[in-house]
Parts: sequence; C-alpha cells; structure tokens
Amino acid sequence: MSSSTASPQASPPVAAPRSNPLLTFGRMVKFSHTVFALPFALAAAALAARGVGLPLPRLLAIVVAMAGARTTAMGFNRIVDRQFDAKNPRTAGRELPSGQVSLRAAWTMTIVSAGVFIAAAAYLGPLCLKLTPVALLLLWGYSVTKRFTALCHLVLGLAIASGPAGAWIAVRGDFTWVPGLLMIAVGTWIGGFDILYALADRDFDRASGLHSIPARLGIKGALIVSGLLHVITLAALATLAFVGGLGAFYLVAVAVAAALLIWEHAIVRPNDLSRLNVAFFTLNGYVSVVLLAGVVADVLIR
Repeated sequence: MSSSTASPQASPPVAAPRSNPLLTFGRMVKFSHTVFALPFALAAAALAARGVGLPLPRLLAIVVAMAGARTTAMGFNRIVDRQFDAKNPRTAGRELPSGQVSLRAAWTMTIVSAGVFIAAAAYLGPLCLKLTPVALLLLWGYSVTKRFTALCHLVLGLAIASGPAGAWIAVRGDFTWVPGLLMIAVGTWIGGFDILYALADRDFDRASGLHSIPARLGIKGALIVSGLLHVITLAALATLAFVGGLGAFYLVAVAVAAALLIWEHAIVRPNDLSRLNVAFFTLNGYVSVVLLAGVVADVLIR
C-alpha cells in the first residue's frame, strides 16, 4: 500500500490594494490646503452680506467657485511642473511624476475644474462671469512665473487674493476698500509663507535655474522679506477693522493671528529649518480659521 503526501495548495496571489482615485487626486491638488484660501473668501462674503443678506444657494456657489478655481490652479501647476518635480527628491513621489495619475487624467481634472469655476461664476452674476478670464490667467499664470522672476510668491498671493474679491463681488456686485484690504492681507500673507515654504527647495531652484526669494537672497534674506510681508498683512487686517466697522471679536482674532505669525517666524531660524512644516501647514491653517471666526462672530453680534 503506497502512501502519498498531500502537497499544500498554493495560496493565490494577493492583489495590491488599489488607492481611491478621489483620494489620489485630492493629494495631487493638496485639497486639504483649501483651508488657507476658503476662509478668507467666506469672511469677505460675510462682510459683504451685512444689510443685504446671503441666500444659501449663493453661499454654496461661492464655495463651489473657490473649490473649482483652486483645483484647476493646482492641477495646472502640477502639470507644468511635472518635469521639475520628477528631478527634485522632495517632490519626486508626487502623483504625476510617480505615475499614480496620468497626464491625460490631470488635464481632464484641470479643465473640468475650470468649467465648474466658470459655471459657478455665471450663476453668481454677469460681472463674476466677465472676470473669470482674469482670474484664470492669474490662477494658471503663477505656475510659470518661477521660471523668470523671484516675485513668483507675490503672484501666487495675488492669485489667491482674488478669492475674497470675487466673493465680495458675488454678493455686492461692486468693489470697495473692504475687499481691497482683504486682498492686500491675503496676498502678502500667502506670499510671505510661500517664501518660507520655498526655503526647502532653494538649492534645487538654484541648480535648475528656477527663481525664488530664497534662491535669490538666501535663508536670512528670505526670512526678512517674509517677515516684512507679514507685517503688511497685519497692518491691512488692523486697518480693515476701522474701514469695515468691525469690533472686539474681530480685533481679538487679529491679535491671535498676529501671535500665530510671530510664532511662525520664531520657530523658523536660519540655522534650523526643521519646523518648516509646522510653520507652513499648521500655524497658517489656524490663522485663516481664526480670522474667519472673528469676522463671523462680529457680523452676527452686530
């Protein structure tokens, strides 16, 4: 009687888990960074709504327009920068250079997002629709400015500062010093912390022929320029209290924002850049949310 030893059955190969496409696209355009721009647009809408009101559909359209504008801007930025991103060790793992997202898919998302932005602007009124080409020129154009000017940080600031202006126009249909001061505050705030963010790439930018304040002025010079821009930010926010008729809640929020910006600059030092991520992501997210809370509280109480 012969005996046979049963051979163990081979286990079927386990397929690698597929990543959620929405999460992949969200990471590509840094959707979580919407916290930097959206609160200022909502603050502008809240200020503009005083005395005239703001219907929920119009508020939602402002949010959709902001989301579409930011997504198309980031998508275009990732597309035109993909070759530089592939060469930079810090960014080589991004979705386009690493192949997680195809170029065709990135273009599709960018164009569809632009369409969503234009549709929302059309809903918000004729003036908003007429201004969409200007907005798109800024949103897409800032991506290429790093190739020829160190002022690219301010162009980015101007592009994002168009959000509060657009939100005000969507509610009021005009333009005054209130949205103007918000634009100055947002533009210099964004420009200032984008300079800090660019510190991580200063050596790569120099070697690749790209322009930035850190590549041009070095670490100390960049920190000085960033700090001066944030002084302008706080001056514009303080002036807005008087021009916009804002009171104690808003002023407390400005004071908290000032403390956060001082903290941001205190932890980023010429000889220690290890806390750049804390300065860029965490503290700046708090700045925008705190200011939105101050504006909304002041508007509701008054």
